[in-house]
Amino acid sequence: MADGNGQAPARPTLKTVAREAGVSTTTVSFVLSGRDAGISEATAQRVHEAVKRLGYYPNSSARAVRTGRTGLVMLSLNMLSDPWSLALAAAANTAAKEAGLTSMILADGDWFSALELQRADVAYIGLGPDLAADQQRLATMVGRGQKVVVFDDLIDPKGFDVIRSKSLPGCRIAMEHLLERHTDIACLTSRVNANNSPSRLTVYRDAMAAAGLEVRADRVGVYEETQAEAYAVALDLLSSPERPTALYATTDFAAIAAINAAHRLGIRVPEEVAIIGVGNTPDAGLTEPSLSTVGPVDQFERIADIIVKRALEGPGEVGEGTLHELDWSLIERESTRA
Repeated sequence: MADGNGQAPARPTLKTVAREAGVSTTTVSFVLSGRDAGISEATAQRVHEAVKRLGYYPNSSARAVRTGRTGLVMLSLNMLSDPWSLALAAAANTAAKEAGLTSMILADGDWFSALELQRADVAYIGLGPDLAADQQRLATMVGRGQKVVVFDDLIDPKGFDVIRSKSLPGCRIAMEHLLERHTDIACLTSRVNANNSPSRLTVYRDAMAAAGLEVRADRVGVYEETQAEAYAVALDLLSSPERPTALYATTDFAAIAAINAAHRLGIRVPEEVAIIGVGNTPDAGLTEPSLSTVGPVDQFERIADIIVKRALEGPGEVGEGTLHELDWSLIERESTRA
């Protein structure tokens, strides 16, 4: 909308809001960032009302030039439908808000293109299957001063932080748990695990071989990506006339799909088939029966804390980066109890 001279009105600034509310710009900044600085509710309300009247919104580009920060936390999640990704997104979003930051989720994994267009105070990245290409992209981003937190079991810090979840030792805990009572164990795994080594699938094969048990081709079910695909493959595994007595799923969401498939087929869990997942996601405790799983305790809050702490640090404070290791435990529930 133009003013009486045919020109667009000046965009309201932090100073404009402060003048309108009768407070300092520092007070406005504290109120809008959600920081607790002893500001009264009445003052905060005046600021919010002034913001609404003036149509003010933060100028992120100007803030980035002035402070070197954008207030943005970028989360690159390869599979947003996975309960693990959803739980991490929720924890990171909560932690970011409490710190006065905004989180942005990338669901397609194209973090490199996104970071070329929009700088973030920190980018959390779950690496894909092409590790060599991802390492080159990471080197490029670190060279530009972008702070990065990587989630990966194999890569080492190199100007960025690495969260190493020790998933393969955790998967061995899951297999050892099943092998205490079962000898006929099936595996439900993703295509990514089936194509990589070492992987959660190779843990299954190695554990079976170490126990002197045959690894049968018809006991390994491979799905592409989604829970619907995992459900279809689980139906096939459990429909066998000589069905397995236990099933090791390489993610919790695949294990939940297997429980649903067992219900569809009228198979009792755990009486007729024991099922264990991997990841310790919140959904694991909500199934019927509740799902046994392996994973770190309080992992999502811990990862979110690492991400936000990096976001709040000043430029150049990462150095060589830090390795954060998360130890795994067995969370035994009803789905594997005799």
